[in-house]
Amino acid sequence: MAGSTMFDRGEWRTTLDQVTAEHEGELATIEVLDPSVGHQYEAERLPFSSLSYDPKDDTVIGAVGGKSPRYPVVLRHMVWHPTEIDVATEDIPEAAVRVVAPDGSTTLITFYPEESGT
Repeated sequence: MAGSTMFDRGEWRTTLDQVTAEHEGELATIEVLDPSVGHQYEAERLPFSSLSYDPKDDTVIGAVGGKSPRYPVVLRHMVWHPTEIDVATEDIPEAAVRVVAPDGSTTLITFYPEESGT
């Protein structure tokens, strides 16, 4: 991604914890870009819950919802054994995190400021 920073595996946990803190209260979209099935939305502009890396299971977990009566259920998207993680914050309209899976599919998590009145 343009204007992004790629992180080493040893930095993934800390980086994603920082992303979670920075984007608390925002909305998030989770998209899966898979060469075999195409572009799929998992969640579109739902309240962001968390983004984390579990080194024991080698899994990235993105979660939306579960923060209000309007969205009481948490939706989790997991990427097992990711090969790359990068965070884009410069030269783009919205901050985003890209996670690449071993099969080449990519999960893109994009953050949007919560709109007033929603």
